Amino acid sequence: MSSVMTSDSTASISSGEHGNAVNHHPAFKWIRNERIDSLNLTLQEFQHIKTGALHYHMQAENSENVFLVGFRTVPMDSTGVAHILEHTSLCGSKKYPVRDPFFMMIRRSLNTFMNAFTSSDWTAYPFASQNKKDFNNLLDVYLDAVFFTRLDELDFLQEGHRIEFKEAENADSDLEYKGVVFNEMKGAMSSPVSVLWQQVSKYLYPTSTYHYNSGGEPQDIPDLTYQQLKDFHKTHYHPSNAVFMTFGDIPVFEHQLKFEEQALSSFEKMNVKISVKPEKRYLAPIIVEEAYAYDIVGEETIEDKTHHVMSWLLGPCTSLDEMMKANLLSQVLFDNSSSPLRQALEKTDLGAAPSPMCGLEDSNYEMCFLCGIEGSTVENAQAFENLVLNVLIDVAEHGVPHEKMEAVLHQLELSQREVGGDGYPFGLQLILGGLTAAIHRSDPASLLNLDTVIESLREDIKDPEFIKNLVRDLLLENQHRVRLTLRPDEHLSQRKEQAEKTHLATIKAALSDDEKQAIVDRAKILADRQMQDDDPGLLPKVDLSDVPEEIKIPQAIVQKIASSDASVFHQGTNGLVYHEIICELPALTQAELNLLPYYSACLTELGCGDKTYLQVQEWQSSVSGGIHASHSIRAHTDDEQKIRAYYLFAGKALNRNNKALAELM
Repeated sequence: MSSVMTSDSTASISSGEHGNAVNHHPAFKWIRNERIDSLNLTLQEFQHIKTGALHYHMQAENSENVFLVGFRTVPMDSTGVAHILEHTSLCGSKKYPVRDPFFMMIRRSLNTFMNAFTSSDWTAYPFASQNKKDFNNLLDVYLDAVFFTRLDELDFLQEGHRIEFKEAENADSDLEYKGVVFNEMKGAMSSPVSVLWQQVSKYLYPTSTYHYNSGGEPQDIPDLTYQQLKDFHKTHYHPSNAVFMTFGDIPVFEHQLKFEEQALSSFEKMNVKISVKPEKRYLAPIIVEEAYAYDIVGEETIEDKTHHVMSWLLGPCTSLDEMMKANLLSQVLFDNSSSPLRQALEKTDLGAAPSPMCGLEDSNYEMCFLCGIEGSTVENAQAFENLVLNVLIDVAEHGVPHEKMEAVLHQLELSQREVGGDGYPFGLQLILGGLTAAIHRSDPASLLNLDTVIESLREDIKDPEFIKNLVRDLLLENQHRVRLTLRPDEHLSQRKEQAEKTHLATIKAALSDDEKQAIVDRAKILADRQMQDDDPGLLPKVDLSDVPEEIKIPQAIVQKIASSDASVFHQGTNGLVYHEIICELPALTQAELNLLPYYSACLTELGCGDKTYLQVQEWQSSVSGGIHASHSIRAHTDDEQKIRAYYLFAGKALNRNNKALAELM
């Protein structure tokens, strides 16, 4: 090991794989490099020597640099402590004592992404920018926000929960709960699908963190104290429990220099290991019934508003081999309308449609497989279970045609290669793809580089017994199974509301005059605080001189694909091709405009030519990642009052299926 001088700090140079030197900060220990050719990047793994914090850097020739710091957050109640902490940590810090540095930075930055997420077992703070000065400004603010947050009690009351009088200055009026997270979760938990997922998790994970609502249950959030919030921050937002992930062309040494100087050097190692414990297994399947609030409007009834879901607990997501097998099985059963379980759920008269809860959930430490129907009745529960088990028994006995297995594996490879979704930057998609493994102390590279596992599965599916055994092992013989019936209750909302009112009335009755006045005074302080103007000059910013003058616009070349002329743009797409057919729309009548969304929704789901809709679904699955139809209305660039409309037909495929995709479209 030798040293060179850089930025007043000594950089350590570790010898990487194939003799490549890795220039890193001496406060970090280099662990390994792994080249991922399909993504055109090198994943570098480091560990902070003093605290044990992990740093994964994705070195890529990409000027859109991305940062994320994640913490393992495993609450063991439904008070929403992790969610409220995410909100309050962004309410000012030691270096930046302003009330809302997060939103103030949005206006002072060239960021391409800024946010914070609370998942069921981690909390993450990511951002991205194509401007290096801006990136470092944001990094400074983010590091201070998470490691040196003020955690002011007023921010806890504002963001979490508090009681106030309905008329803020009238102590004779009724008490009510307020708080950003409290109201946010009241809204979220009014959705039947949110309630469904939470109830499934409650029974499928009886002893681990997933048993609880990490966002917070409205009736439990008021139980959280300010001291509990501070204690949770002290242990969970410590570098020893942190994972740093970066992507882009900024050298790893520069990142680590800032991590060390701005945060990590202030901490010692924490002797608390935070992790998700393996779930206690059921010895036999269980059957449960729960209710959700359904408020009747007008003449409607609660008939046919019941959900039925079956769920199985599978193995840890940290085993890539097991995760890919579970994904394969999920795709075999649900990939499209010709897949056995999806077809059964779509065609059955037991419910109106398949449930949104269908498929594999592999982001939890231990994965789960779910299937269900919605628009059913309580009495159909047993018939629904029989339907599902009969389909699984049929697959276990007769298997699946090899060409269908090939099509499913093709879809798996597509999903592995594609980096995109929700408008997130490319690098952030990759980071989020590897974050689950990093949080659970496994290998993020394995989740990003699946080529060897895909090849292994390609060999596995040649054996007709492979899929049969998979269905038996993961589902039919798996005793940790839950059948949940979620029925509508038209009076539940009123009962919850009344319980809350009664509880608040009890609190009010026990208040002294001084305590009532304290609530009035606190409401005024909070209102004044919301109106106060912070000095934006306390925060860093970029100037117009920091904005590059040139924009890189890719150029097209014309070439024939499947005997049609196409404008081709060459970009790094990780082995995928994307096709669009764009047609200018003529003037449409109002009636035609009203029909257009329905036409777009149906077009790619129907049969065409001499093929049925099931044959077309299989054809799409075998050569593409799906075809989508849509329309776009936009203004002329020189006159926004003039508009034109286009019809778009879009698809994607693996590079080897370039011609086949064009023929399909």
